[in-house]
Amino acid sequence: MANPTVRSDASDPLRVLVYSSDASTREQVMRALGRRPHPDLPELEYVEVATAPVVVRTMDAGGIDLAILDGEAAPAGGLGIAKQLKDELDVCPPVVVLTGRADDAWLADWSRAEAAVPHPIDPFRLAAAVVPLLRRP
Repeated sequence: MANPTVRSDASDPLRVLVYSSDASTREQVMRALGRRPHPDLPELEYVEVATAPVVVRTMDAGGIDLAILDGEAAPAGGLGIAKQLKDELDVCPPVVVLTGRADDAWLADWSRAEAAVPHPIDPFRLAAAVVPLLRRP
């Protein structure tokens, strides 16, 4: 896999992939972050994905600034997908995994995700994990 992630302009929207097999989880993530989770960041543009093959294809195509992957998704969980992306993409954008509970943080470490946020989704906790990752050059 290759990943030609190139941002043309700092004012371009940041593209955030949100993966979950559950549409309500995807909606919760997007509502929690909103269009602009911090005034110093450009607006967010969401790419909603419901299946693992589409996650891999979209990430491989590039242009994604951050991926938020639901570890509770079925049949393919976000933790395994995160590990696959980190292992296979030449340049992988930061990944946040949503875990079933706070005690699952060790699984996030195994997946090589940059951050983990437990269910239920807390908007403050999610923003605290996402904003520093989106500020990276």
